[in-house]
Amino acid sequence: MTVPTYPVETDPPVPTGAQAAAPPVSTGVLPAARAQLLHDGSVEQYRRAIADGVDRVARRVATVDRPATGVAPAELASLVNTVDLDRPLGDAGAALDELEDAYLRDAVWFHHPRYLAHLNCPVVIPALLGEAVLSAVNSSLDTWDQSAGATLIERRLIDWTAARVGLGPDADGVFTSGGSQSNLQALLLAREEACAAVITPAARLELLPRLRVLTSAAGHFSVQKSAKLLGLAPDAVITVPTDAQRRIRPAAVRDEITRCRQAGLSVMAVVGTAGTTDFGSIDPLAELAGICAATGVWLHVDAAYGCGLLVSPTRRHLLDGIERADSVTVDYHKSFFQPVSSSALLVRDRRTLRHATYHADYLNPARMVQQQIPNQVDKSLQTTRRFDALKLWLTLRVMGPDALGALFDEVVDTAAEAWQLVSQDPRFAVETRSQLSTVVFRYLPTGPGRELADGANLYAREALAASGLAVVAGTRVDGRHFLKFTLLNPATTVDDVSHVLELIASHAGRYVRDNVAADLTCPVG
Repeated sequence: MTVPTYPVETDPPVPTGAQAAAPPVSTGVLPAARAQLLHDGSVEQYRRAIADGVDRVARRVATVDRPATGVAPAELASLVNTVDLDRPLGDAGAALDELEDAYLRDAVWFHHPRYLAHLNCPVVIPALLGEAVLSAVNSSLDTWDQSAGATLIERRLIDWTAARVGLGPDADGVFTSGGSQSNLQALLLAREEACAAVITPAARLELLPRLRVLTSAAGHFSVQKSAKLLGLAPDAVITVPTDAQRRIRPAAVRDEITRCRQAGLSVMAVVGTAGTTDFGSIDPLAELAGICAATGVWLHVDAAYGCGLLVSPTRRHLLDGIERADSVTVDYHKSFFQPVSSSALLVRDRRTLRHATYHADYLNPARMVQQQIPNQVDKSLQTTRRFDALKLWLTLRVMGPDALGALFDEVVDTAAEAWQLVSQDPRFAVETRSQLSTVVFRYLPTGPGRELADGANLYAREALAASGLAVVAGTRVDGRHFLKFTLLNPATTVDDVSHVLELIASHAGRYVRDNVAADLTCPVG
């Protein structure tokens, strides 16, 4: 089959009157455009185009020698911005050639063992197979008549995950776009449960400004963002101090609930974290559950990072107490090695999901509930939604949960070795040892230039990124600049970590020496 091309057209006559509102379509363009649709007559074209794309990615994965190229935003923008999107190339191969320069050449590769920055994981092949299938079929997980078996697969995976968490027979949930959306929906449910006893709109308006959410000082920023989106007061989120391991202090939570009630405020939710972004710390979930049960407060556990422990053969106990949560966030696209996006919100009582339900006559009329037709839109903040569950389904069917748990255990083990390595290096100061797979540390200049530590760490991170030889993250701890390794790649070794430490020390040391020398040559007065 010949791949259809898009002919270059001459300018049509200038339309007049009513014709001006609807310019004519070239008779040559429409058949070629239709030929690009996936249907029974274009399957060979589909096979060739997808195979070409996969082959190009495979070549990149096989040959990249560093996680990034260090390309500057301005340099790449000048290339992307010159592409004329109104003049198609008419050929998938030509478009992929162009994409090599616009994207693939400078992509950040998370499979490389010296990518150590953010919570981005290398992905498993069965999930990539699922991605290819779900994109081509293009099911939308809102109503049964758009998704059929896909709805049942998603529901089965929700049940499986809820059972791993231990939420009980009344649990339910829904897939989401990521941890931020899962946290938003959890707090929406908590808000509505807190308002459940309020009868009149006026009483509800009076209650909303008094609602409060308690979360760890090391918790995720999406809690604050969710409170704003939910119309809560600007000071609705109260950050509770942490202990030396950067875990929320249960006694402080209990005291804060008492203080709020004495002030006429209502704590609608406590957010515990199972894997903080910076420190990988896991809050004492069992103690939080006891406090929330005794005070009648909704407990949400943000396990976006730490959910990989659900399949860990050695560390599942670190999540003890999570089974008593009212809602739980899990991000499969972090510690289950799934492509973005793949996340879910789980609830212990499926009835609470009614707060996200809205019936539209054209989509999911109320009679469908009576007919027991399973519509996922009844549980979701989204309407049109990808069949992301298929990626996890195929992963479990090919690999099984034990294999995923072993991979996550491996990165946690490597992170423990990396922490030991950094803590024994006199050039660095290391923060609290993570329960998961992060290492927070900073370069410490000695002698002249000790006051340049913040600048040295910032410079080292930027210089390392510009080289592309490794990518690390940065953060602030107690107002000071720190660097951070986030390990999610089982291929990363302690030797990789050691090599990156040497690069950091070299860049930071150069910054200190240059600035000390500059100060010495500056004339006094």
